[in-house]
Amino acid sequence: MSTSESPHDTTGAAGETFEESLLKKALGGNIPAHIGIVMDGNGRWAVSRGLKRSEGHRAGVESLKRCLPALLRLGVKFCTFYVFSTENWKRPREEVQFLMDLILEYAKEDRSEFIRQGIRVIPIGRWKEMPRQVVQALSRLSLDTAGGDKLTVLLAVNYGGRQEIIDAAKHLALSYEGRKKELLAAGEEEFRQFLYEPTAPDVDLVIRTSGEMRLSNFLLWRAAYAELVFTDVLWPDFGPADLYKSIIEYQGRERRFGDVRRE
Repeated sequence: MSTSESPHDTTGAAGETFEESLLKKALGGNIPAHIGIVMDGNGRWAVSRGLKRSEGHRAGVESLKRCLPALLRLGVKFCTFYVFSTENWKRPREEVQFLMDLILEYAKEDRSEFIRQGIRVIPIGRWKEMPRQVVQALSRLSLDTAGGDKLTVLLAVNYGGRQEIIDAAKHLALSYEGRKKELLAAGEEEFRQFLYEPTAPDVDLVIRTSGEMRLSNFLLWRAAYAELVFTDVLWPDFGPADLYKSIIEYQGRERRFGDVRRE
């Protein structure tokens, strides 16, 4: 899928906005339990407007904030946002520092809003290797929002899908130390317990913005059978209407999980 319609289109059925009509249509179908979002295009959005790349990242945070109420309206239980990958350290030092400061600011300033909306926030990845202030802010955000029961937001910070699998494999092996036979008999369910957040279900839908069509090391284990939806919309322009369109696209797919077509 490549949705390129304007997120600001307001045409729709009499008495409701275009966005409201999309929400209504999405609510009439199967809602994915877990959505993963690759938030791509912040830099291009800024450059196209003659702005610094940092302004694109700041606009991207606002887009994330716009999507949270939409996820709540849909009744989605888990959503993973790809915030900072293990590969992002290769970016210019100034940009990396800005991103660290932005994560720190977001974790501190929006904590009360998460609590108010019933959103639990859990960082995943090798986030404890981040700068000390970022680790402290994310730890507090996770602790303070632990009671949220409407939506669980997983922030993939210093995250890599391959790294998650490696880390899980190491911890699995250590847990069976001295019990080789039991280790050889371990299967997917045993392995799953050592993923970064074991309570999260497999991903049903992965959305990637900005027209790129790849996973980029995102949720490789959990997204094994996910439906993939790609949109040309740059992340800072992505809003509730684009999210609803992606859900509707997902609902039109036939998910067989390797089985034959079901009648």
